[in-house]
Amino acid sequence: MSLAALPIFVKLAGRPVILVGAGEAAEAKRRLLERAGAMIVGETDEATLAIVATEDPGLVVARLRARGVLVNTVDRSDLCDFTLPAIVDRDPVLVAIGTGGVSAGLAAALRQRLEAVLPASLGGLARALEAAKPAIRGRWSEIGERRRALGAALAGPLDPLRDHPADAVETWVEGSATTEAGLLRFTLASPDPDDLSLRQARALSQADRVFHRSEVPSPILDRARADAARIACDRPPADPGPGLSIYLEMEA
Repeated sequence: MSLAALPIFVKLAGRPVILVGAGEAAEAKRRLLERAGAMIVGETDEATLAIVATEDPGLVVARLRARGVLVNTVDRSDLCDFTLPAIVDRDPVLVAIGTGGVSAGLAAALRQRLEAVLPASLGGLARALEAAKPAIRGRWSEIGERRRALGAALAGPLDPLRDHPADAVETWVEGSATTEAGLLRFTLASPDPDDLSLRQARALSQADRVFHRSEVPSPILDRARADAARIACDRPPADPGPGLSIYLEMEA
């Protein structure tokens, strides 16, 4: 499955960004750039990014692109080198929802739903995890073990969709958390990744390697971590290796 675009987060504090246009749409983009700390400049100034919010943007976009500037053009996805997502801000956690410029309304509707789901304390959880990194490394010295422990915690006692007390991370690190390891075997009834059980989806997101029969479709395999090895084989391995592995096959 190919990506229509690669989502990235760009630090704009103190960096120039060209803004061309006036009116409500341009002012909305100006406010967004100001929140990001960007230095807003005009078309002839030097910058690597530009936002164009004019009625007839073709010539402006052509001039900017000729200079190597990447352009976002309001309401013209065909003239966009990059798009601006709808944002849920739980500083330092940012959730960006994009549709590739196809429907800003859909992105906004999804943002509103996520605003209601993600607790205000989510940013505090992120900062607590950052502060606890030395203790986490001390508790789980091997990187794979550490990743599995954190994955299990975020699927349980540190569920990011719940509010937590300030000492939740510290309590988890000091507690008797254990992680799942070995080989898990799943026989899938459906090729649709949306039909995965919660346990299957969590295992895919935490596994170090995914052994699978050739008929397991790529949308299922895409639910695994990007850095997890995918290994096609006809039967479960006798020695799957250290950490968590899973074996996937389809129902006959």
